[in-house]
Amino acid sequence: MTDRRATRPEPSTPRETAVYTHGHHESVLRSHRWRTAENSAAYLLPELRPGQRVLDVGCGPGTISADLAARVAPGGLVVAVDPASDVLDTAKAVVAERGLDNVEFAVADVHALDFADDSFDVVHAHQVLQHVGDPVRALREMRRVCRPGGVVAVRDSDYGAFTWFPASPGLDRWRELYRRVARSNGGEPDAGRRLVSWAHEAGFTDVTASAGVWCFASPDERAWWSGMWADRTTDSGYARRAVELGHATHEEPAAIADAWRAWGVQDDGWYAVLHGEILCRV
Repeated sequence: MTDRRATRPEPSTPRETAVYTHGHHESVLRSHRWRTAENSAAYLLPELRPGQRVLDVGCGPGTISADLAARVAPGGLVVAVDPASDVLDTAKAVVAERGLDNVEFAVADVHALDFADDSFDVVHAHQVLQHVGDPVRALREMRRVCRPGGVVAVRDSDYGAFTWFPASPGLDRWRELYRRVARSNGGEPDAGRRLVSWAHEAGFTDVTASAGVWCFASPDERAWWSGMWADRTTDSGYARRAVELGHATHEEPAAIADAWRAWGVQDDGWYAVLHGEILCRV
């Protein structure tokens, strides 16, 4: 029987890295702050109990972390980690605003987590593996720090499976461009469909797979989603990288942003974001 743990990397071991495609522009954080445990981690909620220790990997602005902390209180603890120290300041403010005292924060690399074996009851990552250089190694690390009997929960979107109506050549070009930039950065934008495969390669044998969907169809939803992506297309790290890497001309992001806004005002506009989800029992 295979040992469930990966060998913990020595401090001198080179860490696999990838450029975070989105960056932390306001338009990106606008999207991330919208996320809650209910709309982004519903598949995990039945596993949560008061008193549990939870590691939230890639916590971003901390809205999901705060929801998880409320679910494991009293007596539980959430350790929220992210490779970007600046975004942790936003997360700390979110937690403080909610009056929670059971969240700790740290800068961390998911490829080499600075925690002992068997440290957590639940290890959670939302929209993380699509951005890392070695998702299998990341899953092995998440497995290592999860205690026997605990769960590793991962959810990632799948850009190749996004779908919308009405048809838009501008949005077709947006997706093509985004996927090229993400892969040039070392990530995998179609991560959702690969989660089960990565989990098996990481050594998990008890994997429950599911799927989740965000749908944007009401006038307010379309306005928010299209406006956010229009701004991200011109102002975020993804926009800069698209031009820097030669995947887009200087003028193209603005044209794609116009296509987003045009879609957003369609009375019959509809957009669905598919996510892959896995619950891996340790």
